Amino acid sequence: METQLTGLTAQEVACRRAEGKGQGAPETITRSTALIIKENLFTLFNLLNFIIAVLLFAVGAYSNMLFIGIIVMNIAVGITQEYKAKRLVDQLSIINRPRVTVLREGTAHEIGIAELVVDDIMILKSGRQISNDAVVLSGSLEVNESLLTGESDAVMKGAGGRLLSGSSVISGKGYARVTHVGSDNYATQLAEEVKKEKRVESELLGSMRKVTKITSCLIIPLGILLFLEAFVLRTGTFNSAVVSSAAALLGMLPKGLVLLISISLANGVIRLSKQKILVQNIYSLETLAHVDCLCLDKTGTLTDGRMTVQKVIYTGGTRGAFSPNGASALPKTVARDLLGSYLSSSDDNNATIQALRKKFPEECIYSPIHKIPFSSKRKWGAISFKGAGTLFVGAPERIAGRDAEDAGYYLNQGCRVIAAGYYPETWENETFLPENIHSLFLIVLEDTIRKNAKQTLQYFYQEGVDVKIISGDHVKTVSMVAKKAGLTRWRDAIDLSALEGVVDYDRICEEYAVFARVTPKQKQQLVMALKRRGHRVAMTGDGVNDLLALREADCSIAVAEGSDASRQIAQIVLLESDFTPLPQVVLEGRKVVHNVTRTAGVFFIKTIYSVLLSVFCLLFNKAFPFIPIQITLIDAAMEAWPSFLTIFESDTRKVKGGFLETAVGNAMPFALVITGMLIGVSLFSPFSQDVSRTVMFLLLILMTMAAVAKSCFPFTRLRTFICVTMVLGTFGALYLLPGLFEMTDVTWVIAASVLFCFEVGLAALFLLQSGQRRLLVLFSPGSEGNV
Repeated sequence: METQLTGLTAQEVACRRAEGKGQGAPETITRSTALIIKENLFTLFNLLNFIIAVLLFAVGAYSNMLFIGIIVMNIAVGITQEYKAKRLVDQLSIINRPRVTVLREGTAHEIGIAELVVDDIMILKSGRQISNDAVVLSGSLEVNESLLTGESDAVMKGAGGRLLSGSSVISGKGYARVTHVGSDNYATQLAEEVKKEKRVESELLGSMRKVTKITSCLIIPLGILLFLEAFVLRTGTFNSAVVSSAAALLGMLPKGLVLLISISLANGVIRLSKQKILVQNIYSLETLAHVDCLCLDKTGTLTDGRMTVQKVIYTGGTRGAFSPNGASALPKTVARDLLGSYLSSSDDNNATIQALRKKFPEECIYSPIHKIPFSSKRKWGAISFKGAGTLFVGAPERIAGRDAEDAGYYLNQGCRVIAAGYYPETWENETFLPENIHSLFLIVLEDTIRKNAKQTLQYFYQEGVDVKIISGDHVKTVSMVAKKAGLTRWRDAIDLSALEGVVDYDRICEEYAVFARVTPKQKQQLVMALKRRGHRVAMTGDGVNDLLALREADCSIAVAEGSDASRQIAQIVLLESDFTPLPQVVLEGRKVVHNVTRTAGVFFIKTIYSVLLSVFCLLFNKAFPFIPIQITLIDAAMEAWPSFLTIFESDTRKVKGGFLETAVGNAMPFALVITGMLIGVSLFSPFSQDVSRTVMFLLLILMTMAAVAKSCFPFTRLRTFICVTMVLGTFGALYLLPGLFEMTDVTWVIAASVLFCFEVGLAALFLLQSGQRRLLVLFSPGSEGNV
């Protein structure tokens, strides 16, 4: 029947595509350029800043509008960096797209999945994934649907059999007509449902939402009250009321912080893209930095999915499977010729056959006349040769007879053993074996442990990340592979198929490190239990049967050789199907978290003291002591300049504490001291109002510089350069443009007053930070008696 199949013509393909029956381009995993522009431009912070700029423009305070330049630059840099990251991710996602072989106009073509149309004829053979729902037209296929159902038993599909996308061909060869494309595919519908339920969980994103919510609730009422107080109670001019109120509001807005987070994450994505790691969810970098439990699969993760022949035992055909008296020995050269002919003629292409083909030469000495493809259900396959009998290849207990006892030793070592046996007649029965198969070979195979797997597991162990191995294989096999890969807890293994009744997942998830014979539901339950125990969990998966667990994990990771569905929902895809680069992903995440947390502490200082100072001004009917251009100098020289230079630093320490708590905790002592100093000068200064404002501005500059210097500790060449240029740039601007910043002449008396107040502020800061550290120790877990 195969010769009668020709497939669609080019005209038929075009017609079906015009009718909407084409697969279509896959949904892009990145945001569109328009959406990137929109989300960087239309933000609440930008809206508030532009409203302030419009008000300043309306009153003619043009010099105080320079802050809008920082806003425009922030927007431009943010869009540029995200677009650059988008392009790299899009290029990698193209590499990540699978291809399929189809029959068109009588010729086989390999095309992208996006080019498929309904009624295309796919050519399926061993080892290929079924990309679309289809129906078998001819041939015989043994299909593994475990990626969909979790059931390990293979299913035979003949003519008329229905194939589901997401399954794969174990053995055989056949032709199948595509019945569904695009979102109509079974696996696609499953993936879409999971994606709908999966929410982005980002501490940085959630923290910034809190900050935005709080500042937006404060800024409008405080702004209105400050303006009314200045204009009505103090009977100031409309222009001066707008300018002083605008300065207070600008101080409350952490203008560059959102951009800082975006750029940090985008640069991490760019660096990982160059290492063939596709980051589909930008916030997964941050999540993986906090992970303390990593769940790995054995096949395709610890191992590379390939096998190697370690030993070949020639049994000589002298002991039959069902013939106790044995039979005449088959010459070793003839046995090898039969095996070479089998490998040359077989349509199977699984990992075992591939390993045998590397070990034995493929020479078609004998002509095949009948083939029975290997079946994992019956555990054997066979090929009959013209005038030379039949060679069987399969599990030792089915083929090797008494020789199967010799295989036990190697099986207990975690190896796989394949037997080859000979039958002198042609054999066509696919259900039963003949009674007098003669054992020829026992072939010992081992999984190939990935290069650097030991170093990778050792890295996670040193970093306090608990690694769990979750697999559907036999417990002995999984634990032995875990041992070879360097897992320290390889002995802590459990067979989940042996558990009966209600399983205490909360207990076993902590007690064991190796889990065997695990179903998809059990994978999900294990991940959920680990999360209930307070762990941050990353999960690697390669099939549709992993979707439930991937959805539950804090960070989901897929390999490129896995199913389309797992790649669609995973936050990170390892394009080279190798888990050993995972430490690099963790390090990138740590860089982002540490750099953002460190610099956010400086940003929040201004936000906190601006709010506190505004409340003080309202209560005591005082004018806000600064003008917008002065706040802009703080923004540019002491926030933007240090932040965007140190954002690329490599701080890969283990992340401790939450982002918002740490950043606000670092900012609070400085903010309180600054507020106290400014209130003190405002209430008790012997100088005139203009001189007092100069003193307060200088104190603000010095204390903010002290905060930047503290965030740069320990000093490196880059951090020293930042601090030196920050000081020179700030005071250089004040020296060259004193009128722009409304600075009075600084006399020795003023300088001495500033230095005295600054020293008092540093002393107060020391006391506050000491008390803060004691409180942290006092209230930390297990700290009884430490203070």
